[in-house]
Amino acid sequence: MKSLVDEIKKGKVLVSDGAWGTFLFELGLENGDCPEIWNVTRRNDVLKVAKSYIDAGSDMILTNSFGGHPIKLDHYGFKDSTFEINKAAAEISREAAGEDKFVLGSMGPTGVVLMMGEVPEEEVYEGFCLQAKALAAGGADAILVETMMELQEGVLAIKAAKASTDLEVISTFFFDKTVHGYYRTMKGVSPEQMVQAVKEAGADIIGANCGVGMDQMIEVVQAIREEDSTTPILVHTNAGMPVIKDGKTVYPESPEEMAGKVKKLVECGANVIGGCCGTTPDHIRAFIKAIK
Repeated sequence: MKSLVDEIKKGKVLVSDGAWGTFLFELGLENGDCPEIWNVTRRNDVLKVAKSYIDAGSDMILTNSFGGHPIKLDHYGFKDSTFEINKAAAEISREAAGEDKFVLGSMGPTGVVLMMGEVPEEEVYEGFCLQAKALAAGGADAILVETMMELQEGVLAIKAAKASTDLEVISTFFFDKTVHGYYRTMKGVSPEQMVQAVKEAGADIIGANCGVGMDQMIEVVQAIREEDSTTPILVHTNAGMPVIKDGKTVYPESPEEMAGKVKKLVECGANVIGGCCGTTPDHIRAFIKAIK
């Protein structure tokens, strides 16, 4: 079994992949559609996205399973296919990655607010267990619990992945800068609170994704490093803050702009760098060039 932590310990800065949703929409996904069902119904299109990042030089790619929790899939009527959909997601990325690259099984938030008691914790936990098992069965090398905003849900997902698989677990939260100049998730979680909670839950790698551009992500990494100087950090950064142009959502940071800030991000303590919304294989190529 490959270990991402061991690879990081060799001292190399690793490069992850970029945005997936953007490409799926270009391939025909409509607003309101379930992206994850494409793992079953349009496998070749999902494989095309995965391969685009491997061809760009990524050391690892994610799986098309961000919304693969049964609670999310239930909105589309696919709850009973949870295992099949997630296993297929991992199998597709495994095919694209081959045996040399890492596959990170993506598990995103359920969309429910646990602190409000909308759904029992047990149901959320069991759903994450099922999702993690399926991703492992499909060939994932690690589980990425990503874009979390509520500590309670993030911790449940990490514990579920640890209890259900023998894979390493990565945990990233979605932070925004407040009007007061510090970073919080939409549920009020600070980077410092995140570090303590996810480490106690068993996360092997920590970090942040989405939400902000390179400049803000550098500040987030600095805040994480002030709290924890040793745990590996993974970041997936948006290509800037989105703007609406001609009726379309546009992410303004070019591959060259983002790549120009990679050195600072590494100096602040990031070990794995990739993209989130708005990033493309061209961004990944630029990251790799900057790191070299």
